[in-house]
Amino acid sequence: MSLAISSRVGTGPARPGAVSGAAERAGTVAALRERIRGMQRTELESQPLPTLPVLGDLLPGGALRAGGVYAVPDAPVLAMALAAGPSLAGSWSAVVDLPTFGLEAAERVGINLERLVVVPDPGANWLEVVAALADVVTVIITGPAPHLSTSDRARLAARLHQRAAMLVALGTWPGNDAELRSGAGNWGGIGAGFGYLGARELRVEATDRAGRLRRASLTLAESGGLIAAERPGIRAVPKPERRLAGVG
Repeated sequence: MSLAISSRVGTGPARPGAVSGAAERAGTVAALRERIRGMQRTELESQPLPTLPVLGDLLPGGALRAGGVYAVPDAPVLAMALAAGPSLAGSWSAVVDLPTFGLEAAERVGINLERLVVVPDPGANWLEVVAALADVVTVIITGPAPHLSTSDRARLAARLHQRAAMLVALGTWPGNDAELRSGAGNWGGIGAGFGYLGARELRVEATDRAGRLRRASLTLAESGGLIAAERPGIRAVPKPERRLAGVG
């Protein structure tokens, strides 16, 4: 047995035809709402951003994602390379809280300086500045973020998703989509005791949210571009065993 609740009081029971029509309309509206939610969710989750091919195998899904946050604790050139893909495709970028950011180096890696906004010192308004920039640019590169509460990070993440922007943090970032770390390899260009430093090898490790580790050896060429030296290997990183206090 089903009950039909009418918004009219004292009008008697609803007619069977009216009940059937109202239920059908309610079901149609609910189905449409669910379909729209699914379409929005799928569109966001499947929306890749232009990515330098040399970085594709290091990233989850093979590409940067709109709404993503990527942490690069120790290699500014990797942060520049992450931003270079969207920039070369015509998107605007921003650099926040990095007063010593190397513009010439960024241009050589691939960032279009004509579509770059620089805010060297946002002061105490870091969060407000980054949130506002997410409305107008696709990529935001920032220095180490100030202390943010969990709710502040959640609101910023929601803003990035809504605006299809991405954040590259030079530092750590809890809950990032991927963290890229670099270890220096060999330098090229020096002969037998003479010559100029040229190409530099970068040994990159990228860890995603699932704990999967991807490794690659990249070459930073004298021209400023990145070249893949070998294909990354992928392996699962085991989670550390939980130990009880006072045991072992």
